[in-house]
Amino acid sequence: MTNQEIIRGAVAAILYQNEANGYTVIRFTTENQQTITVVGTIPMCSLGERLVITGHWETHAAHGQQFRAEFLERLMPDGAMEIQKYLSSRAIRGIGPKTAARIVERFGDQTFAVMEESPERLAEVPGISFKKAMEISENFQKQFGMRKLLEYLMAHGLPADLAMPLYKSYGELAREAIQDDPYLLTEEFFGAEFSAVDAFAVSMGVEAEDLRRMEAATLYTMRHNLGNGHTFLPADKLRDAAAAMISVRSDAVEEAMDNLHETGRMVLDTLRGKRVCYLPEYYEAETFVARWMMEHADAAAVPPAHLRQIVRAIETDSGITYAKDQFDAILDAAGHSVMLLTGGPGTGKTTTVNGILSLFDRMDLKTELAAPTGRAAKRLGELCGREASTIHRLLESQYDPDSGKLQFTRDESEPLRAGAVIVDETSMVDILLMEALLRALKPGCRLILVGDPDQLPSVGAGNLFSDLIRSGRIPTIRLTEIFRQAQESLIVMNAHSINRGQLPEMQRTDRDFFTIVRRDNTSIVETITDLCVRRLPQNMGIPADQIQVLSPTRRTEAGTEALNARLQAALNPPSPEKQERKYGKILFREGDRVMQIRNNYDIMWRKIQGFGLGAGVFNGDVGTIQSIDSAEEIMTVVFDDKIVEYSFDLLGQLELAYAMTVHKSQGSEYRAVILAACHANPYLLTRSILYTAVTRARELLIIVGDPNVIVQMVETNRQSRRYSGLKIRLQKDG
Repeated sequence: MTNQEIIRGAVAAILYQNEANGYTVIRFTTENQQTITVVGTIPMCSLGERLVITGHWETHAAHGQQFRAEFLERLMPDGAMEIQKYLSSRAIRGIGPKTAARIVERFGDQTFAVMEESPERLAEVPGISFKKAMEISENFQKQFGMRKLLEYLMAHGLPADLAMPLYKSYGELAREAIQDDPYLLTEEFFGAEFSAVDAFAVSMGVEAEDLRRMEAATLYTMRHNLGNGHTFLPADKLRDAAAAMISVRSDAVEEAMDNLHETGRMVLDTLRGKRVCYLPEYYEAETFVARWMMEHADAAAVPPAHLRQIVRAIETDSGITYAKDQFDAILDAAGHSVMLLTGGPGTGKTTTVNGILSLFDRMDLKTELAAPTGRAAKRLGELCGREASTIHRLLESQYDPDSGKLQFTRDESEPLRAGAVIVDETSMVDILLMEALLRALKPGCRLILVGDPDQLPSVGAGNLFSDLIRSGRIPTIRLTEIFRQAQESLIVMNAHSINRGQLPEMQRTDRDFFTIVRRDNTSIVETITDLCVRRLPQNMGIPADQIQVLSPTRRTEAGTEALNARLQAALNPPSPEKQERKYGKILFREGDRVMQIRNNYDIMWRKIQGFGLGAGVFNGDVGTIQSIDSAEEIMTVVFDDKIVEYSFDLLGQLELAYAMTVHKSQGSEYRAVILAACHANPYLLTRSILYTAVTRARELLIIVGDPNVIVQMVETNRQSRRYSGLKIRLQKDG
């Protein structure tokens, strides 16, 4: 049994602090003026703060003797000197050292009482307006309310990052709210793991078959499976999975499911005679998309007179002779309200899209170009020679902080002015985003959906593009001819071989696709690092910032986490001139390549040139860290032509991007791609992942690894089954 001690004193310095989980390392001055190192969970710790810490001594191999905090009690700073020191540490947003000195000079040891009970009096201090006084008071109360809530959550094994949304929703009543119904934490807005919340609820006396518990388990199972791409679950599978998760009777969960349906929190429907369950917004999205597609698939658009002559004139003006399928696609775009255009690499999709654009221009149709991600939109714009935007930006998306949901300005009440919309990389579009786009199209607007269904499906729920094609109900042109110029690219030819289930040509070293055999993960990482740092920049003139390393996995020794650490050390080593900030396991450094890993619709950006402002950074956007300001707790990242400032509490939305998973690369194109062919979970070693990786490369594709892994990926044509009702609904009346 470890001997516990109690120490009292004040925080002298903060050596490390992880905002995500509260883990902190501090220098601590005890009451008898000894300075020691304390480690442990001390959320939102501030310089000068007085603490009573219960814990034990331990010896660290590298750092020597330190005190491990197990429990702590926070004491308010006592006396004017301690209060000023505390406020000077910027513990309260809006107060720096100079302001702290003026406030304490005016109010002395009554400072905290004034900030909490009479905040208007802060305006008596020179330099503080009434508005700023109210903001300081609000930040003060939020800081201490948040810290109490943090300590309560962590004492009960609940994640610290729940504190912010909880406090935002319930304020000072947050603790009472979760005591009354612990399972509200599993709602989408909070997103807590069910197991942690359930353990807390049981400790609060919730019974096994409490209706709240069974409903929460059912909804949690539904939301969890959205991550697997399912828009619905069969009712029997949902019932059994939820019952097994909380160890209750299946018939009891069935009653909970019926209650969820009756109260509108879940939709029960029947597809091909089988009872299925939807979350309401996914049911609405799927049924709406099906209705819209059927209505518009059967609605002919009026083409211009002398259509064929117009297309021939476009050929002449552009110096291109279209293949039959390309010519037909351009004609169909004029005569249909909705059309699908698909084909593999080298089959002329871009040429066809440019032909459709030229036709729409001659028809005086205002045409919008869009894609699901920023990089895909940028690439589309470059290929077409005009501006393209993300679908989110096209629809003027906004994040509603109260509901935690995305909202679009453009919808039926304020539709887009476009007479035609062309969407590229449609295989990446999920069912919710497609619903939002369709609702924003004005009557008569043409819609052209372009993509490659053999690539990976969308990260979000649904199997939209594949379902539309396989339904056979939507006019579709599939381009199959590989053009002569594309045939000279081994990248293109190997991509098609992979798609047919044939091994790529891996012996050539004189083309744009070659393989370096490495049998173990250590050699894979070393070779990839050498390629990025030395061989490609020096021998082929490809700088490191135009090389993208891909891996099918995150976790192994040749996964993206290990590769990012190694490539960061080689390409952007530490330097006294480069500021750093650690968040969780990731060390961010000025000059690092980073990627946004979730949609943030609320964060503001400004244009590098000019005065353009906007909001929203999206999953998959890649940028470079320009600066890290520890005093202001701001990290500035440049994304293409935009500058974004991240407060340190948002750094969990970023990760290093020297290497990324194949899934994350979808929709992007890079001058050179290096693929780590490493052993991984068999579910990640599939033909579609290999095909997607290969088709990301524009000029050069290098595979580094075990050829047996490539063989395994080509031979594994496993398509992860997604429960999606769109194809069934489209065929229902067919």
